[in-house]
Amino acid sequence: MNDAGADAGVNDAASAWTLTYSGKVRDLYVRADEPQLVLMVASDRVSAFDHVLEPGIPSKGALLTQLSKWWFAQLADMPNHLADAADVDAPAELADRSMIVKRLEMYPVECVVRGYLSGSGWLEYQESQSVCGIALPAGLSDGDRLPEPIYTPAWKAPMGEHDENISFERTVELVGAEVATALRDASLDIFARASAIAETRGVILADTKFEFGADPETGALVLADEVLTSDSSRYWDAELYAAGGPGRLASFDKQIVRNWLSANWDKQGVPPELPADIVEQTAARYRELIQRLTA
Repeated sequence: MNDAGADAGVNDAASAWTLTYSGKVRDLYVRADEPQLVLMVASDRVSAFDHVLEPGIPSKGALLTQLSKWWFAQLADMPNHLADAADVDAPAELADRSMIVKRLEMYPVECVVRGYLSGSGWLEYQESQSVCGIALPAGLSDGDRLPEPIYTPAWKAPMGEHDENISFERTVELVGAEVATALRDASLDIFARASAIAETRGVILADTKFEFGADPETGALVLADEVLTSDSSRYWDAELYAAGGPGRLASFDKQIVRNWLSANWDKQGVPPELPADIVEQTAARYRELIQRLTA
């Protein structure tokens, strides 16, 4: 376990929470007196191309947590991992960027849904006219809307390894036919509902990824982790998209960071430090998405 990026002051003698996992951008804590609960903390760290970058994006963790909680409320009929833990508090310094959640038996599948052709999907389409083995019509361009959203799951690799796109059939091998079908159907349903909500706010939900677990007591499917945030989703400005031109894929996520890195780093060795203007532009896009969706 790597806890180098964990928040200082949480895992000390005065805190009931103990760090158990530190990922690229999130940290998980548990407490001995409530073993069924997990404190999930969204840091300000930002990652791209499997590297954690410096510096972080100011207030990113708080913004992503706010957005996840808002989406969980919009999708209240889908069981989620937020815990009813009125008697258990997060450390005050983390309250705005943490969620107290129920411990689940997580499925090793990232449930990716794509409504538009972009990112790695566009790169694959140019080579094979398909995405994750799903054949698509000829003549599509980067950013085109797909005839219908497609489900393209990925295997969640162990820490330090790359996630791997997999077929639905491979998902069946991993979790069984019943669960694989439930993951696919829930993902497509949530994507459709979230897309409709975003469209009323002038925002396009181009693609996203969901994670699910099983309730250890009932076995019920539960939506977990972050949901529909700028880190797990690709959002575009609908007005600019409709206008066309080079700015039509103006995104509300860390694409600014990816673009700058691609132009200034050969992906060898340690990535360069992000310039102040790139950090601020990215933070501004995170803030604007929150304002657009939740106002």
